[in-house]
Amino acid sequence: MPTKKKPTRASKVATTKTAAKAKPAAAKGPDSTSLEGRKAPNFELPDGTGKTVKLADLIGAKNLVLYFYPKDMTPGCTIEACSFRDNLGAVRSASAQVVGISADSPASHEKFTGKYDLNFPLLSDTGNQVGRLYGVYKMKSLYGRQYMGIERTTFIIGRDGVVRKVFPKVKVGGHTDEVLAALKELG
Repeated sequence: MPTKKKPTRASKVATTKTAAKAKPAAAKGPDSTSLEGRKAPNFELPDGTGKTVKLADLIGAKNLVLYFYPKDMTPGCTIEACSFRDNLGAVRSASAQVVGISADSPASHEKFTGKYDLNFPLLSDTGNQVGRLYGVYKMKSLYGRQYMGIERTTFIIGRDGVVRKVFPKVKVGGHTDEVLAALKELG
């Protein structure tokens, strides 16, 4: 019977280096664009005050602009939120409402809302479960470092709960205008 060979120091180091290069596991779930034309995944999340908000509470009377963003108080996310804030009258005139979702805590959302006088709710998806359902929790890369995070994405959900339009990989400049044009087309 052959004897088991003990691993050498060199093989242990090689195994450790290989493990260190391993990429984080990709999120399971749909791609965000595959949701267009399908029923929006249901959710329940706390807002900045801790009150639970359900998707069912947000649809029916108005269309819904549901946008996912990476982090409160960061430059791009602040520009995007303030643009929705400044154009909320036009969004409401198009029979829609705006709701933002990130992985930040309700307390962070409350601070962000207060600092920038945001006039729409921000929901807290701390475990990224809803982000996974909507296909926006993805592998990202920054300066060669790979990590899991929210890909800035906006969904327009009709009064019937069906995803009518998806804007993946949103660039914040001019995005609100794109959303308003899509809402106008939706009617």
